[in-house]
Amino acid sequence: MTEPLRNVGPEPLAVLIVGAGFSGLAMAIRCKQAGIGPLRVIEKADSIGGTWYDNTYPGAACDIPSHLYSLSFAPKADWSRMYAPQAEILAYLRETAAGHGLTPLIQLGTTFHGATWDEAGAVWHVETDRGPIAARAIVSGMGGLHHPAYPDLPGRGSFAGPAFHTATWDHSVDLTGKRIGVIGTGASAIQVVPELAKIAGHLTLFQRTPPWIMPKNDHTIAERAKARYRRLPLARRLERARLFWLHEVRAFLGFTKVSKLTGQAEGLARRHLAKAVRDNDLRAKLTPNYRLGCKRVLISDDYYPALQRPNVTLETGRIARITETGAVTEDGQAHELDIIVYATGFDVTATFTRMNLVGRGGLTLREAWAGGMGAYQGITVAGFPNYFMLLGPNTGLGHNSVVSMIEVQVQHVLDCMKALRRGTRAIEVRPEAQARFLDRIRGRLADSIWQAGGCRSWYLDAEGRNATLWPDSVMAYRRSARRARMADYRLG
Repeated sequence: MTEPLRNVGPEPLAVLIVGAGFSGLAMAIRCKQAGIGPLRVIEKADSIGGTWYDNTYPGAACDIPSHLYSLSFAPKADWSRMYAPQAEILAYLRETAAGHGLTPLIQLGTTFHGATWDEAGAVWHVETDRGPIAARAIVSGMGGLHHPAYPDLPGRGSFAGPAFHTATWDHSVDLTGKRIGVIGTGASAIQVVPELAKIAGHLTLFQRTPPWIMPKNDHTIAERAKARYRRLPLARRLERARLFWLHEVRAFLGFTKVSKLTGQAEGLARRHLAKAVRDNDLRAKLTPNYRLGCKRVLISDDYYPALQRPNVTLETGRIARITETGAVTEDGQAHELDIIVYATGFDVTATFTRMNLVGRGGLTLREAWAGGMGAYQGITVAGFPNYFMLLGPNTGLGHNSVVSMIEVQVQHVLDCMKALRRGTRAIEVRPEAQARFLDRIRGRLADSIWQAGGCRSWYLDAEGRNATLWPDSVMAYRRSARRARMADYRLG
């Protein structure tokens, strides 16, 4: 059992990093390399890894190529597959943390509840479930994919059998030969359904909206390629660059705006569906009626074949209610189930709205975001000095590796931290700079694929605003955010 977190010495921490996934670890490594400290990382789970520690469902893997879904300053030459499975990504994060000497700086089993800015002392007073912490700066690396979202279905709590979310997988439950109901057809469902179909007595997939699916073309990475990447770091960097630009092009292929190229991409997806599914009725059920990119575009080679197994049923009728023995659809049909799996994604806004963050003059983050989430470069919020977010509002991606966005944000935060180290007590984005940035982003979003694509997705909040995705290329974000413009900040 770890000891309760204590500040190092009588002074506050220079920086407290919240979360030990990709974001938090990247920030900690770069701070340590820059000599910024004392620093601590707190993590609510009992292991580092973030999303890749929580999500252990069968088939869990990345949908971005391994060499791109890794830190550029912490490369791995021997990825086993083009798309790494969950366990390998988790091992990579653990090895990266240990290799950069972060282990003594990480406090596990510590939940961040909130923080209050002390104007007089220019310090954050942080509340955790293991006691208070004082820190000059806070960097949130919590991300948005760790509060499971459940559908609002009548009777959901009445089911008598095991029922769990893909993000909270119950490995004690024997699934072999059981009647399994999977609710949802998003990224986790695409991966878990083929695995469950192999062992289920019968699997019923409840689909509300079919996703656009592209071929994955996953494969093992040959030993000779691994050896080349180990021997020639330049070869590995060139492979990463190739993958980056291959995905970056997607920003201009209808993944951010409706264009002629959107139709061409849809044609590729339709051909993938037609080749995999010969049955006309099933193919019709699996054909989306909205534009590609409006929802997250998925990749898979085994999802369509799994749905054609004799022990799998695709149910497109809406669920009216959950009962003690299964689910009843709106047409009155009862589906008897032994196990229910919710593959229904995450509540992205909950990461920020559930914590009690109190900034300058008693302003809370909930009050600051009463009209919707928003942050300058997705990183800083006016009224909250020395507080930084990684993967904050409008910095998610629909086309490329989010790790690339993290690295840009880490560099931006480092610039701000260096200003604090030079004697500045507080650094805070100017309201007018934040307003200009948000006006620009909202203008880009107004005619984006996510607004004009004819669908409703988790990218949008209850009012239909997209505070999740970046509406441009990674290179555009890099130009915008890589360096902190001190003119946009108030130093005090």
